[in-house]
Amino acid sequence: MILLGGTALSERGLRAASRISVATGSRLLAETFPARLERGAGLPGVDRLAYLAEMAEAQLAGVDQLILAGARSPVSFFAYPDRASDLVPPGCTVTVLAEPDQDTAAALETLADQVAAGTKPVLVEAAPPPPADPGPLNAISLANTIAASLPEHAIISDEANTSGFALPMALAAAPRHTLLTLTGGSIGQGMPAATGAAIAAPDRPVLSLEADGSALYTIQALWTQARERLDVTTVLINNAAYAILRMELARTRAGEMGAGGAGERAARMLDLSHPTPDFTQLSTGLGVPARRVTTAEELDQALREAYAEPGPHLIEAIVPPVIPPPSAGAW
Repeated sequence: MILLGGTALSERGLRAASRISVATGSRLLAETFPARLERGAGLPGVDRLAYLAEMAEAQLAGVDQLILAGARSPVSFFAYPDRASDLVPPGCTVTVLAEPDQDTAAALETLADQVAAGTKPVLVEAAPPPPADPGPLNAISLANTIAASLPEHAIISDEANTSGFALPMALAAAPRHTLLTLTGGSIGQGMPAATGAAIAAPDRPVLSLEADGSALYTIQALWTQARERLDVTTVLINNAAYAILRMELARTRAGEMGAGGAGERAARMLDLSHPTPDFTQLSTGLGVPARRVTTAEELDQALREAYAEPGPHLIEAIVPPVIPPPSAGAW
């Protein structure tokens, strides 16, 4: 297996890695939270290392040679009781092809020329996502609607957290795009990253997928978007909870809590109701026009209208809390 990170996840790196994979039978995997990943139709596709340790272990099971191409040796994102943090399988040899701060794309191209001369990369063909289920939004219909309406060459800043577990699969064959992810794990990165992307690439549409709890850390980024008239469309996913923290609390304290779950005080700390923030009003107050949607049809219409009109927009999408299923993409 080749674990990809850094410039290995550029178009050059992905094409070279795909050639190596075809010629040698090696598997490809991207680091869990790449700073920048090129994705979509016309590029080689690559799955990401799962966020949850047991799912990552399943992806790495049976690997006897792990080659690091711009990625660090895999460890679990959190430490859990009675579970090893080192995800490298027992007996597996780890080899560094290139360090994260080196030109990994060039290293992969050199290796591909040696072991895969004349081999073509496998490219993802464009394919429409499954039609979104009508009615109230859920994590699946949210992802499919976002994929169906995505414009060409968009930049996606993804901090959807638990509500975004279906996005990697839905976006795999969407129009080509650049994905920016939550690299350090400190929630609140998404909206500032989207703002920076819009300043750096004013000719490209930017989609910011933001969780409600995370948004409260850096919502002032909307004011900057309004002041600079940036083409950022924010989908604010409101499930009235710090769902990612709730999930991690349950996982790290499973042995202590048993079947009863978190105590009343702990549960209340991770709840965002009573009162539930009104993000349409918060956005409007910061100068960004906003609307609330509750169905896939409403989200699709709101996204298409936002992309067509210059300047920033916010769409507050009401989605019930979820726990990602075992088969969930980057989870």
